[in-house]
Amino acid sequence: MTPLALLARLDAAMAQLPLVAILRGLTPAEAVPAAEALYAAGFRLIEVPLNSPDPFASIAAIRRALPQDALVGAGTVLRVADVEELKKIGAELVVMPHADTAVIGAAATAGLLCVPGIATPTEAFAALAARAVALKIFPAEMVGPPVVKAMLAVLPKGTRLLPVGGISPTTMGPFRAVGVAGFGLGSALYKPGMTLAELTANAEAFVAAWKAG
Repeated sequence: MTPLALLARLDAAMAQLPLVAILRGLTPAEAVPAAEALYAAGFRLIEVPLNSPDPFASIAAIRRALPQDALVGAGTVLRVADVEELKKIGAELVVMPHADTAVIGAAATAGLLCVPGIATPTEAFAALAARAVALKIFPAEMVGPPVVKAMLAVLPKGTRLLPVGGISPTTMGPFRAVGVAGFGLGSALYKPGMTLAELTANAEAFVAAWKAG
């Protein structure tokens, strides 16, 4: 798939629902049922952090199970070697807690969509120069809406900022008011061991909160 085609899929997924499901601690046995429940709720962006049990197996299973309008990949990507493995299993997303430009560049060269974590304008500009497609504001509890607003004033127009960390259905409003493009959802969406019913209820609460504006 060409880079432009993959970017078009990202645009479509963000237009559908710009919320990234972060499934930290997910096991391969749970992967497909959890992903299918999220897809049914409207999610099109799903990541399994690499500090989860056997994450590549989960990511590969999810990628096989979901339609192509979903984008699937890994979070907590720390090494270039991880990018190479994700490419092999057909993943599209490389999400990072930091802004290591070597990893960002490797992801872009591999034809994957990279969303690195940033907390300062310096990191943000370096990540964009390395070909990040969006920026994860992390941790969002530290980088609050006033800081995000200031960053958006100087970053290139159209830069996608996605706060991650401590995001719940009730905390999205102030960030949306300053112009973020979406959010990454962690433990308020998914915790290891929760039932599919609990995951579905959480997912629906987030979707409702997003649609309510």
